[in-house]
Amino acid sequence: MGSGPLSDVTVVDLTRALAGPHAAMMLADLGARVIKVETPGNGDDTRGWGPPFVGPPGATGELTRAEDGTSPEDLVATYFLSCNRNKESITLDLKSEAGKSALTELIRRSDVLMENFRPGVLDRLGFPMEVLDQLNPRLVVLSISGFGHDGPQGGRAGYDQIAQGEAGLMSMTGPAADEPTKVGVPISDVVSGMYGAYGVLAALHERARTGRGRVVRTSLLAGVVGVHAYQGTRWTVAKEVPVAEGNHHPAICPYGLFHSSDGTVQIAVGSEGLWQRFAPAFGLPVDAPGFASNSQRVANKIAVRAAVEDAFGRFTTAELLARLNEVGVPSGEVKNLQQVYEWDQTRSQGLVIEVDHPTLGPVELPGPPLRFFDSDGSEWTRRHTAPPMLGQHTEAVLSWLAEPQPTARD
Repeated sequence: MGSGPLSDVTVVDLTRALAGPHAAMMLADLGARVIKVETPGNGDDTRGWGPPFVGPPGATGELTRAEDGTSPEDLVATYFLSCNRNKESITLDLKSEAGKSALTELIRRSDVLMENFRPGVLDRLGFPMEVLDQLNPRLVVLSISGFGHDGPQGGRAGYDQIAQGEAGLMSMTGPAADEPTKVGVPISDVVSGMYGAYGVLAALHERARTGRGRVVRTSLLAGVVGVHAYQGTRWTVAKEVPVAEGNHHPAICPYGLFHSSDGTVQIAVGSEGLWQRFAPAFGLPVDAPGFASNSQRVANKIAVRAAVEDAFGRFTTAELLARLNEVGVPSGEVKNLQQVYEWDQTRSQGLVIEVDHPTLGPVELPGPPLRFFDSDGSEWTRRHTAPPMLGQHTEAVLSWLAEPQPTARD
């Protein structure tokens, strides 16, 4: 695979915050050259989103934290580190002629342009879609907005939690129907970025056949609606409005979180075969009315869940997990993030990587979720690079742009 599946792809990344940077990072993980264009002075908004902020290692070798008295300009936001690995950073003032000239040349030499300005901003900067097409007919453009580029609220600004609420996700999340709760990660940003990267790959594949680029559009609203899954069809087909049910599945029972004598355990009794093994192992009535089928158990969920809670309360978490494993019922504990990133299974999947940051030194980051193998079983691995300092690669990229190169590729 050489240096990666996308090693021949160059991306100019005009995005900031999370949705767009996440999409660009996905392509960078696959070997694309991603050139992140940032505003001089402050750069991407997420460079200032914190705490936590960290600085160079102190006398103990541990990274300096904001509370240790380090001045803000010496600190790095861990938020920024989460979505900008494997990129280069340049600073351009896109309102200046020099900045516009550099961006023009970048567009000519790139395969993909990503932006998540509010609709109309790129036009006002002098780069409407017709100009992009004139500069580079092969260019694939990804444009991410809050609620869509058109429609009655097409120009509306979008932030993750606002989108989680407006797109219905919070109404289905939380302990009860009257306590809407956001997901613990900025999920609307992340999934819209994933859909955006997915669309870019499809457009690049099409370009190989047609020779022309295409505009790909998505939004935070679209990302959340796109992951409604069976909850969406509960309304569109059955006309049921889903509500929050805490840590239990609305259509499978028992499936969710239960309490042991010293903690919690999650189970997924996802078939009648599993129920036939699960119930006898814990003294539950296998074929009694209200227990005999999944439909009956869902209708009788309060009693079923109470019976499981009572049975599980007689065991420790370790004892429960051992017994559940013996009878083949999918189960697990609830880990915190320290436990996740220290887990040998997580590390075995390449989900923790080490990079050498210009000021922080060696640091660990969450790794990419994809792995690639040849037919002989050998795995493609890349040397990951740290999220860049603001403008770290400006001089090198501008020098590259000054070199004579063709304006289009064969």
